[in-house]
Amino acid sequence: MTAGSLPVSAVVLAAGRGVRMRSGRPKPLHDLCGRAMLLHVLDALAEADPRRIAVVVGFGAEEVSKHVTEEAFDLRIDFVEQRVQRGTADAASLGIGALDADIDDEDVLVVPADMPLIGGRTMRQLVAQHRSSGAAATIGAGGDEHSEVFCFRRSLLSPALRRLANSDSGLEYSLSDAVSVLTSAGHAAGSYALDESEARGVDDREQLAFAEAEMRRRINRNWMVAGVRIMAPHSAYIDVGVRLAPDVVIHPGVVLSGQTVIGEGAVIGPHTHLVDCVVGPRATVEAVSAADAEIGAGASVGAYIKLAPGTQIPPASRPASRQGNEKLWNC
Repeated sequence: MTAGSLPVSAVVLAAGRGVRMRSGRPKPLHDLCGRAMLLHVLDALAEADPRRIAVVVGFGAEEVSKHVTEEAFDLRIDFVEQRVQRGTADAASLGIGALDADIDDEDVLVVPADMPLIGGRTMRQLVAQHRSSGAAATIGAGGDEHSEVFCFRRSLLSPALRRLANSDSGLEYSLSDAVSVLTSAGHAAGSYALDESEARGVDDREQLAFAEAEMRRRINRNWMVAGVRIMAPHSAYIDVGVRLAPDVVIHPGVVLSGQTVIGEGAVIGPHTHLVDCVVGPRATVEAVSAADAEIGAGASVGAYIKLAPGTQIPPASRPASRQGNEKLWNC
């Protein structure tokens, strides 16, 4: 089998505690635009069509594994626990051990779970460059103090990792150390330039806020390209799971969360917050707070109404509103 025809698998490094987050929640599960940070990484990996993915867990292992299993059920994922933190090289070795042993050779992507801004297109291009170059390792990096993603030839990486493990110095070893082992043995290592925003890792709350802002900017841009009018993109908060039809109008101060679906030509007025709602075509919603509600086509709802979970507003209806006061609407 030639290098160009090798399959690809992936190892995701998700064992870190994330001490700088100052949180009891495992770092990979911190939310970005309605989806855990780790799941954004898995979404990007899926675009590289991996044969299999191994997720290396550590702090909060059971919680992380359960969340990923429930949310990424369409991917073939195995979990392995890194009980003692001995660095990224040790974590990668554990991850590779969880992959099929009967595969002769393959390329392996190794990605940190705290790189939620990495894109699927970048994953594909990194693998393509790695294969065309024939290198033993290709390092995707975006400059100083940024995270890195790696692509290795598995048949060459495994012995390099064993050599580090057998040194028995008690030190933590990084994937950069594994690359050094490969190059000292005469193998070639290449580089791939990541966009600076994609290479940013998330280690603390400030970096989390940056990643959230960047992801929301991308989401809003993509919807505007698709025909949605967002009147004030800086104040529109649209989760990654939301679905919008063409000619939807989003006014300032709107928050659309969860699996909300907005039909064609609907107008979402200022200060509306919808969670897991369905809004029909040409409906108008203004200053409404609702969760798990359905608003029929052509209906007009607002202002300052709170819809109870399970509420269904019939098509073309005009429920009463009370300006300046919250009203609970039950149907």
